[in-house]
Amino acid sequence: MNKASNTYINGQFIENNSNLYFELFNPANEEQYGTLLCSTTKDLEKAINSAYINQRNCSDLSILNRKNILLQVLQGINDRKQELAEIISLEMGAPISLSKNAHIQMGIDHLKNTINVLDTYQFESEENGYKIFKTPIGVAALITPWNWPLNQTLTKISSAIGAGCSIVMKPSEYCPFSSKIIAEIIDASDLPKGGFNMVNGHGSDLGPIISEHKMIDMISFTGSTEVGINIQQLAAKTVKRVSLELGGKSAHIICDDVDLSKAIPNAINQCFINSGQSCSAPTRLLVPENDLEKIKDIAKNHVESIITGDPFNEDTNLGPVVNSKQFESIQSHIKNALETGCELVSGGIGRPDIFKNGYYIKPTIFANMSNNHQIAQEEIFGPVLSIITYKDLNDAVSIANDSKYGLSSYITSKDEGVAYKIAKQIKAGQTIINKISRGSVPAPFGGFKMSGNGREHGIFGLEEYLEIKQLSSCLT
Repeated sequence: MNKASNTYINGQFIENNSNLYFELFNPANEEQYGTLLCSTTKDLEKAINSAYINQRNCSDLSILNRKNILLQVLQGINDRKQELAEIISLEMGAPISLSKNAHIQMGIDHLKNTINVLDTYQFESEENGYKIFKTPIGVAALITPWNWPLNQTLTKISSAIGAGCSIVMKPSEYCPFSSKIIAEIIDASDLPKGGFNMVNGHGSDLGPIISEHKMIDMISFTGSTEVGINIQQLAAKTVKRVSLELGGKSAHIICDDVDLSKAIPNAINQCFINSGQSCSAPTRLLVPENDLEKIKDIAKNHVESIITGDPFNEDTNLGPVVNSKQFESIQSHIKNALETGCELVSGGIGRPDIFKNGYYIKPTIFANMSNNHQIAQEEIFGPVLSIITYKDLNDAVSIANDSKYGLSSYITSKDEGVAYKIAKQIKAGQTIINKISRGSVPAPFGGFKMSGNGREHGIFGLEEYLEIKQLSSCLT
């Protein structure tokens, strides 16, 4: 059985004396595969102090040195791609093809994008007789999620290092082995010792200390809206910057001019990628009311073609969800939808028939519901899709915006002009038109409303970690 001790402080992995253990279970078979030895609050204080003391060493790095460090991290990730992919599939159940082609590749692309930004970014400029300096904000606390452990971790790390910040990272307790590899790769780089520190354990134990700590200058958090609100409230005591990438309930508008036989399967695939465990997943499918019956037939037929299975099988499309808590939560939402009159198009309660254990969810689609139904408003975080009808495009936009969330939106249309018009009206941080995903472009990523604030990726992510300073002078 594997054991992870992921406390990394001032350039060393620390074997602490903690009695706090977190047991790790394979989501595909529910068997324990490892144990995480959690960091203590004393470990956290040491990690923060290390980052604080060594912040100057990071901020003094030249832009060339920062680029070279990111290039070293990039090379380290490339060298251990297969190992990382296998660990991600073990930790969270992602199909191995998805681990390699999305989880790993997106992390690599974020590193490359930040390196490219540093080639041209102006940290100093002059405007109207005064100088503008963009300087590192200081100690950055990175709290990263389990659902996209490499993607979300490396976009934060690359921006923080590129800006010249020191780091304290608290990854999810569900992905300790992949985060340890990242720490090992950074350890082998030329980043000054103490410039990167990592603690591991329950967010409820360590999060409040991070949020309130006077030596931490900013927090970048990806996770639930509820936790994000708590972080922001606690962080207000020290007026630190907080960048939040939170929950979502994204709408996908299918216009009446498209080929439904292609559009509907694509929409389902977009929703179900990563077993639906993506905050930007388009879990509300908005369709013309006159086409509902046809769409239900297409959807049902497509779901039957989805291969749910062993994450390590290259043919698997849909793996298990991450843990028992997530499994039970999704089952509860499905049960509620059934009990309150939603029409079950495909899927339902329980595991697929071929599985006796593992946190596998039947890919589930509901129809004939209003947008105010619980399953259409709450983030399910699993392979569950709600089909909602609209009368016209104005109605579709109203439904899309009728959500407390505003992370992402999707539009499928043959008319690009119509799609752009719709996109401008939707209150969301990004809109994806006629594509499966946005890809790894360095465009800004972040939400409106209760989906958070701040932006990640490329130049926008870099600037989250910078303060603006102006200098006015007069020669005498």
